[in-house]
Amino acid sequence: MDADELAGMIRDIRKDIGHGDADIRIVDVVLDEKRDSLLIVAPDRSDKSAIIGKGGWVAGRLREKLGVGRVHVEAETDIIIRRHRVGLALERISELEGSFRVLKILEEALKMRMEYPSGLEFLLELSRSGADGPEVAVALSGGVDSSFSLIAAVKLGLRPFALTVDPGTIILPGHIRRSLEELCSLLGVRHEYIGAELGDIQSGALDGRFHPCGRCSGLIESTVMDKIRNMEIDTVIFGDLLSTGYQSVNVDDGILRVNLPALFAASKQEVRSVASLHGVRSSMNFGCPLLGEVHRRHPHLRRYSIQRVLRETRAGVLEPGEALDLIWSICSP
Repeated sequence: MDADELAGMIRDIRKDIGHGDADIRIVDVVLDEKRDSLLIVAPDRSDKSAIIGKGGWVAGRLREKLGVGRVHVEAETDIIIRRHRVGLALERISELEGSFRVLKILEEALKMRMEYPSGLEFLLELSRSGADGPEVAVALSGGVDSSFSLIAAVKLGLRPFALTVDPGTIILPGHIRRSLEELCSLLGVRHEYIGAELGDIQSGALDGRFHPCGRCSGLIESTVMDKIRNMEIDTVIFGDLLSTGYQSVNVDDGILRVNLPALFAASKQEVRSVASLHGVRSSMNFGCPLLGEVHRRHPHLRRYSIQRVLRETRAGVLEPGEALDLIWSICSP
């Protein structure tokens, strides 16, 4: 569809629903018939907002009028930043090239990301066999980010071994255990629980002495790293979204650490989209049951959870509406 024709259609929709006139600018339009979706690229975020409309009404009406399954609007500025971050990750991989087998596979995937910077569905179209791929450990918490990382590892032709640190039901409740076990079964991935003692962190947080997330994630990461040092695996994948660019790939004591969502400069929406196609349900509540109880007992600690949400929003990982939902869940335990 012609960009000018589409811009005229959007102006008409805005007028019909009382949004007022706006100068609609469109850089590119991509119709994906296979996925039944339309991608509209706007110059900047303000142009993106004009196309989406208040509450998404304009984009919703446009989808109905065009008869497509999904209308997705991206700002060209966001795509430029995303490609830049992926380019930095490629530079980092080239510095380490030859040290680890997995790097060549990641390099190829990043080049595909440069070509398809909007959406990660291209990963699902890969049909690489993992029979001869390098074995990697994946830290699987049961959340959407780590679940995406496991799915992507399989699609990339790696041989993932999922490791879940289990500190007890107050941090890893039964429904999360069932979810991650179902995912591992669906993907045909080996999975192992690692016991961990977080009693001091739990009691300190419940007493209101500190916010638990930083200490908890640090202990979980060190537990996973200690585990794979005793295995013949030289690569571990985590579900970090924030450590983009050069920080997405690092070597720690001879072990390659890959923050896979950050490597792809992925947004939360992109990660959720891939994970949902494999039955992974995404909660709009922030944190685990322990954190919810900490918020209830000690409201002053909620600010540190909100700060974590704002960090992801500032980085472009979360959209403002997603951040608002999470902040509301923090303030309404």
